[in-house]
Amino acid sequence: MNQTPLCTPLDFSKLERGNSGFIAYNRLDKKNKNLPEVLFLGGFKSDMSGTKATYLEYVCKKRGQTYTRFDYFGHGLSSGSFTQGTIGQWLSDALAMIDEVTEGPLILVGSSMGGWIMTLAALARPERIHALIGIASAPDFTEELIWAGLTESQQKDFVRQGIIQTPSQYENQGFPITLQLIEEGREHLVLPKAIDIHCPVHLIHGAADKDVPWMLSRRLARRIKSPDVTLTLIKNGDHRLNTPLALGRLESLINEVSSAKD
Repeated sequence: MNQTPLCTPLDFSKLERGNSGFIAYNRLDKKNKNLPEVLFLGGFKSDMSGTKATYLEYVCKKRGQTYTRFDYFGHGLSSGSFTQGTIGQWLSDALAMIDEVTEGPLILVGSSMGGWIMTLAALARPERIHALIGIASAPDFTEELIWAGLTESQQKDFVRQGIIQTPSQYENQGFPITLQLIEEGREHLVLPKAIDIHCPVHLIHGAADKDVPWMLSRRLARRIKSPDVTLTLIKNGDHRLNTPLALGRLESLINEVSSAKD
């Protein structure tokens, strides 16, 4: 199973965003109009050079399918400071990619935070969405995992300081979390009510995910109105889901939801 990136870290285009700088993206344009395009939405503090992002390019290249991946504001090669980013900003980046870079029906593949962003994007652009695939989806994680994970005393300190450093197994110093991220995120919560999405939705989650409990994907599945919703649990799967088993499931889903347009 080839998991080698198919472009160098410097092989990217720029989508100018005015005062927000630019979005860095890479586009594999195969121009096969019989297949919906695939757009990858990465996770919190991740970038388009990750295993799942590059593996999807390999899958789409085999299929002759147009594929786009990008870095949000403050992530990877895109401009901006990470601590100035918000869910609304990153949603705006995703919508800019949908509106200005991609064409026709889209399969959105969202990883972790990208699962939240893909849900919001599907609500904003329902006419463009062919299907959704979520990988360890983390809807409403700012409220459900970060804010709710703090004690009342910690919440008060957070409000007073405006920023905290959360521990992470991926970075020694942890991740900086701003109060702005939490407060602005409340404007985009999707789990409190029914989600008006009617396309096919397929969610994959690791049963051993210690970062984002798989129950969040189950709640997301239950909230989405579409009758065509599946949730696959990968036994012993962690948050990254970059094992051959998990990647194989992802490839199978791309094949499945793409064939519906063939």
